[in-house]
Amino acid sequence: MKPVEIKKDIFWVGCVDYDHRDFHGYSRSPEGTTYNAYLIKDEKNVLIDTVSVGMGGTLLCRLAKTLPPEKVDYIICNHMELDHQGALAQIVERVKPEKIFVSQTGLKSMAGYFAGKDWPVVAVKSGDSISIGKRTIVFQETRMLHWPDSMVSYIPEDRLLISNDIFGQNIASSARFADEFGDDAEMEKRIKEYFYNIVLPYSPIVLKALPIVESLDIDMIAPDHGLIFRGEKAVRGIIERYRVMAEQKPQQRALVMYDTMWHSTEHMAYAVVSGLEENGVPTRLMSVKQNHHSAIMTELADCGAVVAGCPTHNNGILPHMAAQLAYMKGLRPLNRVGGAFGSYGWSGEAPKQLQEALAGMQMEMPAEPVRCNWAPDKETFRACHELGKAVAECLKKKCQG
Repeated sequence: MKPVEIKKDIFWVGCVDYDHRDFHGYSRSPEGTTYNAYLIKDEKNVLIDTVSVGMGGTLLCRLAKTLPPEKVDYIICNHMELDHQGALAQIVERVKPEKIFVSQTGLKSMAGYFAGKDWPVVAVKSGDSISIGKRTIVFQETRMLHWPDSMVSYIPEDRLLISNDIFGQNIASSARFADEFGDDAEMEKRIKEYFYNIVLPYSPIVLKALPIVESLDIDMIAPDHGLIFRGEKAVRGIIERYRVMAEQKPQQRALVMYDTMWHSTEHMAYAVVSGLEENGVPTRLMSVKQNHHSAIMTELADCGAVVAGCPTHNNGILPHMAAQLAYMKGLRPLNRVGGAFGSYGWSGEAPKQLQEALAGMQMEMPAEPVRCNWAPDKETFRACHELGKAVAECLKKKCQG
């Protein structure tokens, strides 16, 4: 349980949760996650963020290997969500800090989660700073990235940005730095997975915040989940990656997601894929029943088109597809092309409902939905192929500007 020194007298004292799989109750973390907390030793010793419920003992143990917990003077809560502050009451009881710093909006979260606590809480706003000896900590509010109370802490003397949830990933590893991870493709996937399932709705705010980050003199970004980016090249790389994801420029790749009852809609899905691929658009086919909704959203990171297929059930859409569409709508993907298809027996409302759901996400719909009564025949497969072709042609035009 050794702490890790990330800068001179600045230590990672967080926790690795190898068993966590259901991140925040809606997104997956297939290999666990980390709850990063940081200790700065100076004339005033500062703990930045804590850890999740039940892990306070681990944090205190790591802390004690650096200095007695009672010698922590200040606690900074960059964000009050309980994966970061679930252990706060336990830590405050042990540390008895002189001050606890939160954002202006963080006061509401603090009062909501820790009502009745007589703690020395101080609210700060963007541009406020505190001197802790050789160092200064500058606060910058980052509201709605991804909570109203979010802020970051900047230590200019160490060129260090402790970035809260921004730039995070769900990775459980003995590595503390991104350059130690050893799997660039997996790292890229985890960055996209985190952004597209948590940060995506706030893309316009990300684009406003990035210039502020770029204006800082930093060579290290330390997020509250996952691995730390060190070195100017790594810092520039993750900032640029966030810019690209937040801009959501259409890419010439498609996602076909489907559900099926007796395989008719599944067979139609393959015909749609052929229409896309034969017209120059690489495509990923994913069953909403067999793939977690956050895995499908992660795939969408590289796809400029979404085609959805589902049979009609009780005059509507099957539950897995309905859930996927609701989840996707909440994450507000932009600049996509869409399409819809499905089979039916008695009625046949689902394809139209799929079309309306995708159009409601501001997707461009270049063709009418394809409906199939009972099992698909040659005409149905031809229509599905043409649907794929229409989406491909529309997407290529969109990608060309």
